[in-house]
Amino acid sequence: MLRSVMIGTGSALPRQAVSNADLATRVDTTDEWIVERTGITNRYIAAPDETTSSLATEAGLKAIEAAGIDAASIDLIVLATATPDQTFPASATIVQSNLGCRAGGIAFDVAAVCSGFLYAVGVADSMLRTGMAKRALVIGAETFSRILDWEDRTTCVLFGDGAGAVVLEAQDQDGENPRGILATRLHADGAHNQLLFVDGGPSTTGTVGKLRMKGREVFRHAVVNLAQVLREVLDEVGLSTDDIDWLVPHQANARILDATARKLNMPAEKVVMTVGQHANTSAASVPLALDQAVRDGRIKAGDLVMLEAMGGGFTWGASLIRV
Repeated sequence: MLRSVMIGTGSALPRQAVSNADLATRVDTTDEWIVERTGITNRYIAAPDETTSSLATEAGLKAIEAAGIDAASIDLIVLATATPDQTFPASATIVQSNLGCRAGGIAFDVAAVCSGFLYAVGVADSMLRTGMAKRALVIGAETFSRILDWEDRTTCVLFGDGAGAVVLEAQDQDGENPRGILATRLHADGAHNQLLFVDGGPSTTGTVGKLRMKGREVFRHAVVNLAQVLREVLDEVGLSTDDIDWLVPHQANARILDATARKLNMPAEKVVMTVGQHANTSAASVPLALDQAVRDGRIKAGDLVMLEAMGGGFTWGASLIRV
């Protein structure tokens, strides 16, 4: 069976790290207030010369180097972002040019906010398994600092900038424990638009707008939806939470991660948590955490890894991968 096998990961962060103490000099907040409610101690903020495409390019290059392949062999780029460089063209096309990936290949953006990387993985997997491409670079990249209301301490302290990437390759995989993406489930429910959204856009206000969120309601939906979709994926492949070696969740809030793990009866030591270091980087958070756990040796060849995320829309999804 043709499967999408992960052969390399990479990530990138802006140059400037911003601690809670740094943030408290410009926002009415404290380190204690932020840590107690979110678990976040640090985030990275992009400088004017750092963009979504530049971070995506750096993460993509590291993933390609880790895979040990030539960038020209990449014939599909799917970039998940809610903060593209321009309204159009797609930031993925900028990355394609920057990296020297195959001219004439496929490159486009996916917009599903914090679930964007899961959506991008699902799309790339479908295209690889049907033969439309042979190697895909899947990226989540954001410069959320550009759309934050820095007067709203309930939201601006939660987010940061960054990028993460994986290289997927179509391979024939047979046997009892095939490598690659085993199952992906994606969902959306547009009825909850006003719980997490940006109050602007080209066809409404003609402006970029700022992020708005009702945190308590988002928290409640996140815990239920994430636990549900994870079980859906496991049911599809006939496995249980006990079979998962690592859970790599969207890094939104430490309290959400803890509550989701408890709901699934998963031990905390199986959950990759980087929200304290990076804050919520939206579509970048899952691949950022994944790359960190691969590079520090926690995630090893043969491990079963569950990726999951929920974002504005609402959108949510999960994907099970054997590394």
